[in-house]
Amino acid sequence: MGMTMSQKILAAHAGKSSVKAGELINVKLDLVLGNDITSPVAINEFRKAGFDKVFNRERIALIMDHFTPNKDIKAAEQCKHCRNFAKEYNILHFYDTGEVGVEHALIPEKGLVAPGELVIGADSHTCTYGALGAFSTGVGSTDMAAGMYSGMAWFKVPSAIKFVLTGKPCGWVSGKDVILHIIGKIGVDGALYKSMEFTGPGLKYLSIDDRLCMANMAIEAGAKNGIFEVDDVTLEYVKDKVNREFNIYKADDDAEYDEVIEIDLSSIKPTVAFPHLPENTKPVEEAGDVEIQQVVIGSCTNGRLEDLRIAAKVLKGHKVKKGVRCIVIPATQKIYREAMEEGLFTIFLDAGCAISAPTCGPCLGGHMGILAEGERAVATTNRNFVGRMGHTKSEVYLASPAVAAASAIMGKIAQPEDIK
Repeated sequence: MGMTMSQKILAAHAGKSSVKAGELINVKLDLVLGNDITSPVAINEFRKAGFDKVFNRERIALIMDHFTPNKDIKAAEQCKHCRNFAKEYNILHFYDTGEVGVEHALIPEKGLVAPGELVIGADSHTCTYGALGAFSTGVGSTDMAAGMYSGMAWFKVPSAIKFVLTGKPCGWVSGKDVILHIIGKIGVDGALYKSMEFTGPGLKYLSIDDRLCMANMAIEAGAKNGIFEVDDVTLEYVKDKVNREFNIYKADDDAEYDEVIEIDLSSIKPTVAFPHLPENTKPVEEAGDVEIQQVVIGSCTNGRLEDLRIAAKVLKGHKVKKGVRCIVIPATQKIYREAMEEGLFTIFLDAGCAISAPTCGPCLGGHMGILAEGERAVATTNRNFVGRMGHTKSEVYLASPAVAAASAIMGKIAQPEDIK
């Protein structure tokens, strides 16, 4: 029996000719990632275990993105803990305020992940890099500590679901709408500990930003990882970012899948996920009259330049409705500069938006836009669990940048076509 894309990457990194679903393997790592919340725990475990070296100072990335710029004393101490460790072990890829970005936007931008590579990160949305044809997945801080020391990790080889994408998205539909549609279809445990593997003729209509968004949210369906077949779109993205050799892995024709699901992209409409699970989806046109108090446009899911361009296109010439707070968070310093130089900031400011430095901010209820009791937010983030963005009696509705921007103008869940 043949292997899936993920299984081929795992086999290569385990030094084996083949692997099969359910098999336990040890693999070599290409990158170990942590942030300002998870890295301090990993560093403590690293020291507790008596480790006194890292496997490769160029293959560890510590990204200070969750509570930065530091929101309080504890956040400052967390970053200081990481900063000291990075200095002690001369970690090349340590990024702090002023050069930082939301980790899952910054890592691809810096060329730290390439097709065929294997990445672990102490953050559940590490699955983002599957957009580039890599196997990437979130782990606990203890596994991160072991990975920093040994450059190794163990896995149970996942089985897979194959998503065959056909058709072309219509109108304002983006990767965010596609992945929300899929999660609504299969549920938050529909791909539990499985690979979500994306292929098909519809791939060519999805940009890298679309794919990064979709792979990012594979974990919201319970998946071990999400991964896209490498094509010309992938290679065009990495050609100026990755200056090392890499391998491209394609699934065998006789690869075994638990399920094959065909998704017609042309049939998908702008979609919103209602509280308090990403699977609670419906087309925006069926959302009803849901008034909101806040909009967040950003995060590791939708804070890239393409996302900001779409939001600006909707907002141009309009005002955020009185009583609504619209917060725009470019995902990296580079994106911040590009958006500013393109004039997108002028559009956002004219509309009445607030613009933040790159940070995870309100996505995890951290800072820069916490919700009070009874408030509702439309957000381009990836989770809408109870209390995710603040008070346990607040609500988060997940949507694309286009829907978020339209909602900011209308003061309720809306799509661009609804703007009067």
